[in-house]
Amino acid sequence: MRTFQVGVDIGGTFTDCVVIGSDGKMVAAKSPSTPPNFAQGMINAMTVAAEKLDLSFEDFCPKISVLTHGTTVGTNALIQRRGAKVGLITTKGHEDVIHIMRGSRGVTSRDINKVVHFPESQKPDPIIPKRYIRGVSERMDCNGAVVVELNEHQVEEAIDSLVKTGIEAIAVCLLWSFKDPRHEQRIAEMVRARAPDVFVTCSYEIAPKWGEYERTTATALNAYIGPVTSRYLRLLDSQLSAAGYKQPLQITQCGGGSISVQRAIEAPLLTLDSGPVSGVTGSQFLGQRIGCANIITTDMGGTSFDVGIVHSGQPAYSFVSNVAQYEYFIPKVDIQAIGSGGGSIARVDPVTKTLRVGPESAGADPGPACWGKGNTEPTVTDADVVMGYIDPNNFLGGRIKLDKDASVRAVQGVADALGMGLMETAAGIAKIAEFKMADIIRKTTVEKGFDPRDFTLFAFGGAGPVHAGVFARELGVKKVLIPLNRVASTWCAFGAATADILHIHEHVEIQSSPFTPKALNDIFKVLADKAHAAMTDDGISKSKRSLTFSIDMRHRGQINEVEVSLMEIFGRQSRVTVANLADILQAFYARYEAIYGKGSSYGDARLEMVTFRVRARAATKPLNLPKATHLKKKASTDAVTGARKVYWSDLGKAIRTTVMDGGRLKPGNQVAGPLIVETTETTIVVQPHQTLSVDAWGNFELNF
Repeated sequence: MRTFQVGVDIGGTFTDCVVIGSDGKMVAAKSPSTPPNFAQGMINAMTVAAEKLDLSFEDFCPKISVLTHGTTVGTNALIQRRGAKVGLITTKGHEDVIHIMRGSRGVTSRDINKVVHFPESQKPDPIIPKRYIRGVSERMDCNGAVVVELNEHQVEEAIDSLVKTGIEAIAVCLLWSFKDPRHEQRIAEMVRARAPDVFVTCSYEIAPKWGEYERTTATALNAYIGPVTSRYLRLLDSQLSAAGYKQPLQITQCGGGSISVQRAIEAPLLTLDSGPVSGVTGSQFLGQRIGCANIITTDMGGTSFDVGIVHSGQPAYSFVSNVAQYEYFIPKVDIQAIGSGGGSIARVDPVTKTLRVGPESAGADPGPACWGKGNTEPTVTDADVVMGYIDPNNFLGGRIKLDKDASVRAVQGVADALGMGLMETAAGIAKIAEFKMADIIRKTTVEKGFDPRDFTLFAFGGAGPVHAGVFARELGVKKVLIPLNRVASTWCAFGAATADILHIHEHVEIQSSPFTPKALNDIFKVLADKAHAAMTDDGISKSKRSLTFSIDMRHRGQINEVEVSLMEIFGRQSRVTVANLADILQAFYARYEAIYGKGSSYGDARLEMVTFRVRARAATKPLNLPKATHLKKKASTDAVTGARKVYWSDLGKAIRTTVMDGGRLKPGNQVAGPLIVETTETTIVVQPHQTLSVDAWGNFELNF
């Protein structure tokens, strides 16, 4: 029987679905997202995909071998402040940690104007008000030894008083609990016994690291989104089961890969930013297949522009995350995002009288002006329609008809306010968005010690291929790859479909140089045991597991830590020896200087190993990507579908431009710009002096 791997990604504007058949064939589908009931948008997208396979939704579901879903429910709950009413139980004397934050340091994600004008800057509203925080007597020391036993009577009083306030979730975060979690475990037991309907989460399960504020924040955020996320996932799981889906539902996670739906219910914080991360996962997967190890991933959807990095075949990670100015600990694939998508609204600043694009977005409802849902402000998509990049009669293969006149009226309003022409204003809207994208890519790469010119840029998302030719050129990138033709606009869903099952475990313990292999190997054994236990719970056999280890290192007395991958040094083995220990040190020096500059590392200084980490994977079923053996340079005339007037900024005018059907271009074909290439899911804009080709795997390549 033909079976299917399915990935679904819910975005702010569209819900994407990619289906990979056991025969290697793929179909992609899009459907408008349906806030607040996002599950309906997911089912709608899966239904469209099933129809492309000549199946009903009910016939399709039993044939799915694995379904991996990227959810935005937790993210939306945080952004909209619609999470649970949360209580916090912490060590007595530390009740104010979450309110004190990090003083004036936390400028991440703030409006730049408020950062520059500090008096205008404000801390976010606390995720847990003081009236819902309870301190209890207990104390662990920094080595995990009990100094003060847990006062269970105080715990009982804390639980009962919080329940009386109507709280829906309780976060438990105690001082030094990550060294010994027994007190947190006992409190969790007592909560479940006295208040079984209350969602409870402990810091040692979410963020077992020092940094009391970040650890407390992670625990509080997990509790805040826990009830709403768990309700959504349980309902979705039951709906899919009722429709005939027989396998465990997998959920994409921010660390890359996927986790079981049960783990996502317990730790919904892991699902934040998992949608954009899936784009990196898919790019890593494709890069391994086609021999591309250094990749800049760019995902331009309707609401945001997301950037990630794959270097030497592995994604770049960050270990301190930020959402709505709340900093928290969690290992995640590093994604930098700005509010610059197809739905980004263009306005004239009332003070400076200059053009501003984003971060405000028209979203899925009402969407751009051309959607005809009542929005009268121009967006980047409206600018694309006005310039002729997007055919209003062939958007998403003709499934959605756009109102060009509405786009013209919206852009003209801004043009009049600026005293500019219609086309020049539309081009200006696009340029501002494109330059913002180039800036965030520079920031993302350079800050990690990478030169963007050494990378291939992957452009995906519904709007990415429209603008990639400009922002990539600004970076000096030599090649842009639009992956796998028809699934480029649904790339995050493809990444979900190909995601490995992944568990990440960390152990914090300072080891100072000179290092001893035995001490390091003892720590790796603890991590390996945790990883194997988690994989066993998932029902994954030992033969399908692979473990890779890394260490966060720093110069003694410094705070800047660098992750050193041991896989790059001695493969998948986990044993440190005297011989390869020197290689670990050299890898640290090289990575440190790549980030902070040549000569910044001091070899004679003592070093510290701070955090030890294991990534445990179970690979998905291998996907056979067919590779063409016969390449034909000249495109068939059948690929040309017509021509239309398109405004080109480089030429300063609109000219009649050839339009081609991307589905009719074959491996080896090369065509020269200016040119518009349309597929059923996206549009590729080939600027003047650029060429577009199709490689042996069916990827589009833009060359400069």
